[in-house]
Parts: sequence; structure tokens; C-alpha cells
Amino acid sequence: MRKKERSMRKILCASLLTAGLFTATSCDNYLDVNTNPNGPDQVVAPQFYLPAIQSELALGIQFDARYIGKYVQNWNQNSANDVWDQHGFVASSDASGQLWRAIYYSMGANLTDMISKAEQDKKWDFAGVGYVMRAFGWQTLTDYHGEVIVSQAFEPGRTSFDYDTQDKIYEEVRRLTLLAIQNLEKTDGAVATSQLKQGDLIYGGDRAKWIKFSYGLLAINEHHLSNKSSYNPDKVIEYVDKSLASNADDASVRFEGAVSNDTNFYGPRRGNMNTYRQSKFIVGLLDGTNSALRDADLIGLDPKFAGQHLKDPRLPVMLAPAADGEYRGVTPGVGVTEYVEAQRPRNLWNTPTDVVAATTPNKYLFGNNERFPIMTYSQLQFIKAEAAFLKGDKALALDAYTKGVKAHLDFVQKYAVNDAATPEDEAAVYAQRRKLYEASEDLIPLNAADLTLPKIMLQKYIAQWGWGFLETWSDLRRYHYNNEVFTGFELPNPLYGLNQGKPAYRFRPRYNSEYMWNVSALEKIGGLNPDYHTYEMWFSKK
Repeated sequence: MRKKERSMRKILCASLLTAGLFTATSCDNYLDVNTNPNGPDQVVAPQFYLPAIQSELALGIQFDARYIGKYVQNWNQNSANDVWDQHGFVASSDASGQLWRAIYYSMGANLTDMISKAEQDKKWDFAGVGYVMRAFGWQTLTDYHGEVIVSQAFEPGRTSFDYDTQDKIYEEVRRLTLLAIQNLEKTDGAVATSQLKQGDLIYGGDRAKWIKFSYGLLAINEHHLSNKSSYNPDKVIEYVDKSLASNADDASVRFEGAVSNDTNFYGPRRGNMNTYRQSKFIVGLLDGTNSALRDADLIGLDPKFAGQHLKDPRLPVMLAPAADGEYRGVTPGVGVTEYVEAQRPRNLWNTPTDVVAATTPNKYLFGNNERFPIMTYSQLQFIKAEAAFLKGDKALALDAYTKGVKAHLDFVQKYAVNDAATPEDEAAVYAQRRKLYEASEDLIPLNAADLTLPKIMLQKYIAQWGWGFLETWSDLRRYHYNNEVFTGFELPNPLYGLNQGKPAYRFRPRYNSEYMWNVSALEKIGGLNPDYHTYEMWFSKK
């Protein structure tokens, strides 16, 4: 898991292919750099590591989104009694363990070597990106699993590894991120010729954007502690103000989409999402039926659905209708069978059947060559809005909330032209709905006193739908699945039997890593107990 020998050839080959750096040299010949057949004798240039490291992180999140996406009800299974729909798990399986593999194995020692080589060559920008990628990986992994292995993770010769507590991991994320900023701000050494642009699939070598990304990570790290007495909303606001300044700063990973190995995991070419259906919860947030995002003055104003509440302009772009043209979602654990066939929601690509052609046109984030977001401006504005609201500064909260809503409306609008046979009409309807939506004082208040916490959290949920699963789950757990904050959100009924009536708060560690080889360490943290996945996280506790 944590040894670089087994993955180095594959990682570097994938990096070179992804970055488009090959000429006529084969991968095997290019990488014949070792005299030791069991491991590399030398560390290669940083730009050869970075593309695979970035894509593996994105793919790790996307792989496991098939499960966490059900926990947070972005989507659910089209059939009944799915254990993940019920906040359960599949025993003796690596399902939901891809992120673990990405952080420890695919990134793992390769990322360590990249940072070491960058520091040796005084390529401070590569070192900075390496440190913040490692920090982002730890933040992601601990928010997903709780206690994970950090301090001993890459120690050579170890056969067992102790778990670190979440508070220590959060401290390590802060330390690494601040170290990343220090390196990214350096302009001496070999920064001018470091070739970061060649290897960076996220920002194309833009150091200024990586610094903003780092401050965004600090904001997320700090804001997750909102239930702690030490929580400092002013620090969160400060970090957000230093982070992404507009949608142009959004962080997303590039995929080419021409072949399966370099295709977005959500793309029809990969065929990974055919049996998933949008949830009833997300449909309610976008169709005007959720009471927190409903304006009685908008009833009867929709240009496409006569007599109905104005639909959120994002609805037809993000979601898929049923055969009868109406938008519906599935209930966790129930599937599509609660509807007659003509009323059943279609899959995420909006195709009539689940046998989906590889060349099916892109829809929202579910395209072969669509970029996958990992941090966005709108997400951070909603974090700022919540921090200001909790502080009691509702004027600042409303300003950030308004910027967040409008930024996400901009984010989605660029996909409108890809979603219909008559794209001009699709774009025109989007603009028409958006004008009415933004004019609603219920949806976007003019008076700060009218802003509510549910509005902030539900608009953030919409903005993160389809990509920000871990941040959405962190929000749900911080509020302990409170459906007065997340209006309309209902836990599955029944919950998985081993849960003992409790919702999930973490995913169990990767089976073939920990439950096969690290049992004694697992036992110390309760990881062998059948309800371990319901143990509350440190960050969400009072």
C-alpha cells in the first residue's frame, strides 16, 4: 500500500501520457532508469509525477462518490434495499476504499519523492503544490474515515501502522498548507524554469491560484471546527478573503476523454453511473417544493411548466427528467419502483435506457472530458456566509450568500447550451428563469434579517451537488443531520441493520489494507466493531 516500488512505473507512465509529453519513445523504454528491478534507484523530475498524482486524487473522490453520494443523497440506487442507500457498508470488500488507495498508494511515496526532488532542485512552486496536495489529501481522508495513518504512513520497513487522532491530523493539514504557501511565494531558485505548467492539470502552473487554493483549504479546515469552543469565524472569513476570488479561480482536474484511462469517471465511456438516479432531496431544492427555497409569488411563473412554481434555472441543466418531462427523484432504499415507468427519473446522462453509448453527449459534470471540481469560489462564499452568520454579522453573511448563489448560477449556465437539441432555447429559458429567480426576495433576500441558516446550507448543498460530497457530508455531520437546518432532508428508513438505529459518520478503512494487515491497530480505535462506521467524528463533536 505505502511502497512506491509497485506503483512507480505505472504512475510515471500515466503522468507522461496525461501531460502529453511523449514523442516516439515508448513508456517501457523511457522508464528503463533502474538497475534495481525491485525499486527505482533515482527520483525523476517533478513534472513527471504531478499529473498522475492530481488525477488519482480526483478519481479517488469520484470512485467513492458512488457510496458517499448515497449517504448525502446526491443520488441513490435505482433498485430497492441498497445497503449504501441505508447508510450501511459491504463487509470484506474494498468498495468505498478507493480514496484510501489514492492517498497512500497512488500518491503516497511518489508525492514524497516529488517534493524532495523539487526542494533539491529549488523548484519551490512544485514543492508548494506538493505540500498542499498532501494537505488536501489528509484533509479529505480524515473527513472521510476519521482516524487515519499520518505520522507513520511512509516509514520504511513498517508492517503495522498506528492511527493518528483527528485533532492531530487537522494540525498537520494546517502545518503543511502554511508550508505550501511559504514555498509558493518564493521566486528565487529554479522557479522561473521549473516546468510546473507542463505537469499541472489543475491550474496550468499558476502559482497565484495555488496560493488562493491553499487559503481555501485553510478556511475549510478551520470552519469544520464550528462546534468547538475554539472556533474562530473571523479566521475563516480572513482565509476565504485570501482564497478564490471568482469562478476563474475554481480548482478542477482536467480529463481528455479520448480513451478510458484518461476519461472522467462520470463519463458515459466509463459506464460507472448507469444505475444511479438523482435523489428526491435535490429535486425538491430545485423545483420549488422545498419550503426553505420556495417563494409563493413565483407560483405559476415557470415558462415551461404551466401553473407551477418557477423552477430553479439550474434544474434542467443539472438533473434529468422522466419520460413524461417532469422532474422526480428517488427515495433512499426504494429506487424507481415507486413510480410507474413513464414517471421514473432517467439516469444522469438523461438517456432512455441504462445501456449508454460511450459517445453520449456531455451533461453537466457527467461527460467524458468534463473537468472535475475539487474547490470552487461559490463553495467558499457559502463557507464565509455561514461563518459570518454564526458570528452574528448577517450583513456580511448576506453579501457572501448572494455572491455564492450568483456565482453558482454562472457556473451552471455555461453547461446550458450542452443540454438540449435546441441549445439557443435552453440558454434562453435559463436566462428567463434566472432573472425571475434573482429578483425573488425570498430566495435572495435584500434585507439581512431575512437570511436564514437553512438558505445558506441548502444553496451550498446545490452548489456542491455532483462533486463536493465530503464537504456536504461534513456539513450534515456538523449539524448532526438536523432537518431543520437541512430542510426536507430525511435519513433513510430503515437504516442498515448493523447501525443500531444510527446514521453513518465515517467510512470504514480500506478492507484489503487494514482489515487484512493492520488488525491490531484497528482494534485500538474500535474499527472491528460492526457499528464503527456510525462513530461520530472528532470535528463534529461539541
